[in-house]
Amino acid sequence: MSIEHFPGFWPLEVDTANVSFRGVIGGAGPALLLLHGYPQTHLTWRYLAPALAQHFTVIAPDLPGYGASRTHNHTPRWSKRRVAQALLDMMAQLGHSRFAVVGHDRGARAGYRLALDHPQHVSHYASLTVIPTLDMWERVDKAFALAQYHWFFLAQPYDLPETLLQANPDAFIEAALGKMAGGLDNIDGYALAAYKKAFRDPEVRHAMCEDYRAAAAEDTEHDAADRAAGKQLQCPVLVLWPQAQRAARTPLEVWRGWAREVSGKGIGGGHLQPEESPQAVLAQVLPFLMQPASSTP
Repeated sequence: MSIEHFPGFWPLEVDTANVSFRGVIGGAGPALLLLHGYPQTHLTWRYLAPALAQHFTVIAPDLPGYGASRTHNHTPRWSKRRVAQALLDMMAQLGHSRFAVVGHDRGARAGYRLALDHPQHVSHYASLTVIPTLDMWERVDKAFALAQYHWFFLAQPYDLPETLLQANPDAFIEAALGKMAGGLDNIDGYALAAYKKAFRDPEVRHAMCEDYRAAAAEDTEHDAADRAAGKQLQCPVLVLWPQAQRAARTPLEVWRGWAREVSGKGIGGGHLQPEESPQAVLAQVLPFLMQPASSTP
């Protein structure tokens, strides 16, 4: 855990039936769950969590299998539905039955599944750089496949990617993070070291592969079933994306097909918004979270 980068926080250690969660917790007030992305850990929130803790009880776990959080079994695959249930179990143990969720990258995918499956527990949901998984697959083209090849590589059947990643995990994660950040020099040295250390663990690499395998299977199926049923997020939704991103439909337009109350905008910086553009993220997220939410759906 990286407690030294979260002043005033303390270690998060919660064991549920299926996951031993580790991370950090701090602050006081309404509960706020922060969910990081691939290939990172809760450390991604080091710039935002202290500011948010002035208004909220901030809980920032490593996702199941990522960082220091460990799952108690490897099957069935860790779909976002199973991740969402595990997160809900963790929050219940901490005494929080209703809370806000801010997610980046893979964490945003777990976050919207949590809000869809358990609307009575989620007061606000913010998505950083993400549209629903089904929509992502539907817009795949040559440019996406070349730029986001890890979606296809990590989703290959066990244990092909695990075996190949074992050869040089540092080289792979450096290439991934360097591309996301526009160069490794744009990532704090201690954060890069922490992400590399976690990625050297075969269990962590396996968990990431299972994450992407789920995205290519169960997660897409769950999204498709919800879309066909007309199911929507019942809480207010905030969407942020890199303003340089170009697509036929903006993330805001996509999310308006999934929720009845959506706001958001493109902001400066690249994909690693919580680390690259924390002040721009905070300027949008904080007032959004401070808005009263509707009562339990």
